[in-house]
Amino acid sequence: MTGFLASHAIYAIVLFGVLEAMCIPISSELTFLVGGALASGAVISAGAHPTQHPSLALVIILGTVAELAGSFIAYGVGRAGGRPLVHRFGKYVLVTHKDVDRAERFLVGKGAWALPVARMLPVVRAFASLVAGIVEIPPVRFGILNAIGTVVYVAALSSVGYSLGSEWQQFNKTFSDVSYVLVALVVLAIAGYVIHRLREFRKESAYAAKHGGTSQVRSER
Repeated sequence: MTGFLASHAIYAIVLFGVLEAMCIPISSELTFLVGGALASGAVISAGAHPTQHPSLALVIILGTVAELAGSFIAYGVGRAGGRPLVHRFGKYVLVTHKDVDRAERFLVGKGAWALPVARMLPVVRAFASLVAGIVEIPPVRFGILNAIGTVVYVAALSSVGYSLGSEWQQFNKTFSDVSYVLVALVVLAIAGYVIHRLREFRKESAYAAKHGGTSQVRSER
């Protein structure tokens, strides 16, 4: 994914931002850290002139807009379909009831600031918008609180990537000889993640079949 980001710069940041906010398992941390490094000029897009790179402000603005667009889609799905939709289609994007339960426990009963905080937390942030729709947080309130958390998160990660940009070339030089090993490890990690999620789905399906529904699954977690 880093290679795709380096080659397509701002387009990739927008694409990954939308997909991650829609609960697709993509690392937003990597997306915006690399986006910040691109803005610093240390990582040049393929075919671009060394002085041609997106500004940090552009990365933050477009990244935030992309995340907000994806999160509103997830919110709409949650509000329209609720948990039955997650149960029916969650397996196609590796979203389990456990993911939704975790985000719901964080959001419910913690007051207005739970949502912006949730949008800044790893793992939970990907499902916070979906759950906000399920628990029917009013759209205007969701939009405001979601925007607060999203802006802080995108700006912070992009700024960290920007500040580390000067070290990026040295990092690449240091690890150039083991790049294939790193790629293999990433592939294995993704495969392990998918296998783990598929096992979670099988467990949930078996439990639901044994106990006659998904409500018991939730109550046991």
